[in-house]
Amino acid sequence: MEEVLRSILSCFSSRSRSRTRTQSHGLWSSGASDKNKSMVEQLQRYGVIRSTKVAEVMEAIDRGLFVPPGGSPYHDSPMPIGYNATISAPHMHAACLELLEKNLQPGMRALDVGSGTGYLTACFALMVGPEGRAVGVEHIPELVATSTENIKKSAAAPHLNDGSLSIHVSDGREGWPELAPYEAIHVGAAAPQIPEALIEQLKPGGRMVIPVGTVFQELKVVDKKLDGTVSIRDETSVRYVPLTSKDAQLHAS
Repeated sequence: MEEVLRSILSCFSSRSRSRTRTQSHGLWSSGASDKNKSMVEQLQRYGVIRSTKVAEVMEAIDRGLFVPPGGSPYHDSPMPIGYNATISAPHMHAACLELLEKNLQPGMRALDVGSGTGYLTACFALMVGPEGRAVGVEHIPELVATSTENIKKSAAAPHLNDGSLSIHVSDGREGWPELAPYEAIHVGAAAPQIPEALIEQLKPGGRMVIPVGTVFQELKVVDKKLDGTVSIRDETSVRYVPLTSKDAQLHAS
């Protein structure tokens, strides 16, 4: 993990970004394993996690519950989850949570496109709380079923039970308009361009993080201003699986 983290430090620590630290409110008791806690502490030491709230949430949601058997859930690398999909490396989940933290406050709405095993959707649910909504969209029905079972074993289970967290089978490129607009949108696969439907579903004042590109990709930060205008900046170079149709994903070589 240390070698991987050293390699990404230049991407995350060399950029001048202001961070808001959120005080811990003790809302969640962590049943996470010692290895999960060590993973979070390592990400903090290397400056990937700077927010107290992000650290608390990643400790509460044990990544080991969301990686298929035989994987290495606490190693800082993406892991295959079947169906030509992956779960992102811990440092990427941490980075996206940091970028979205101000838009994941209690009572807000968050959309996770390409929700996969449900890990980041579960983190969103803890951050927005029962008065908010965390929505995952995934076009592989088997992954939706698996992610639901994963979440039931996690600290986010109460949010699944009370309806403030939900996972849906759908094409993520179309978002989930039924619960729009969203203060936060995360896209976990690389689009050739930013889908217009997702920009439309972003609430004024909201933020989206999305990898964009084909062979070469950039993690884009999309901010919708209160007047509805949109600004886009590059955060860092990344490599994700493509955001595409279900059939194209299943038959990818």
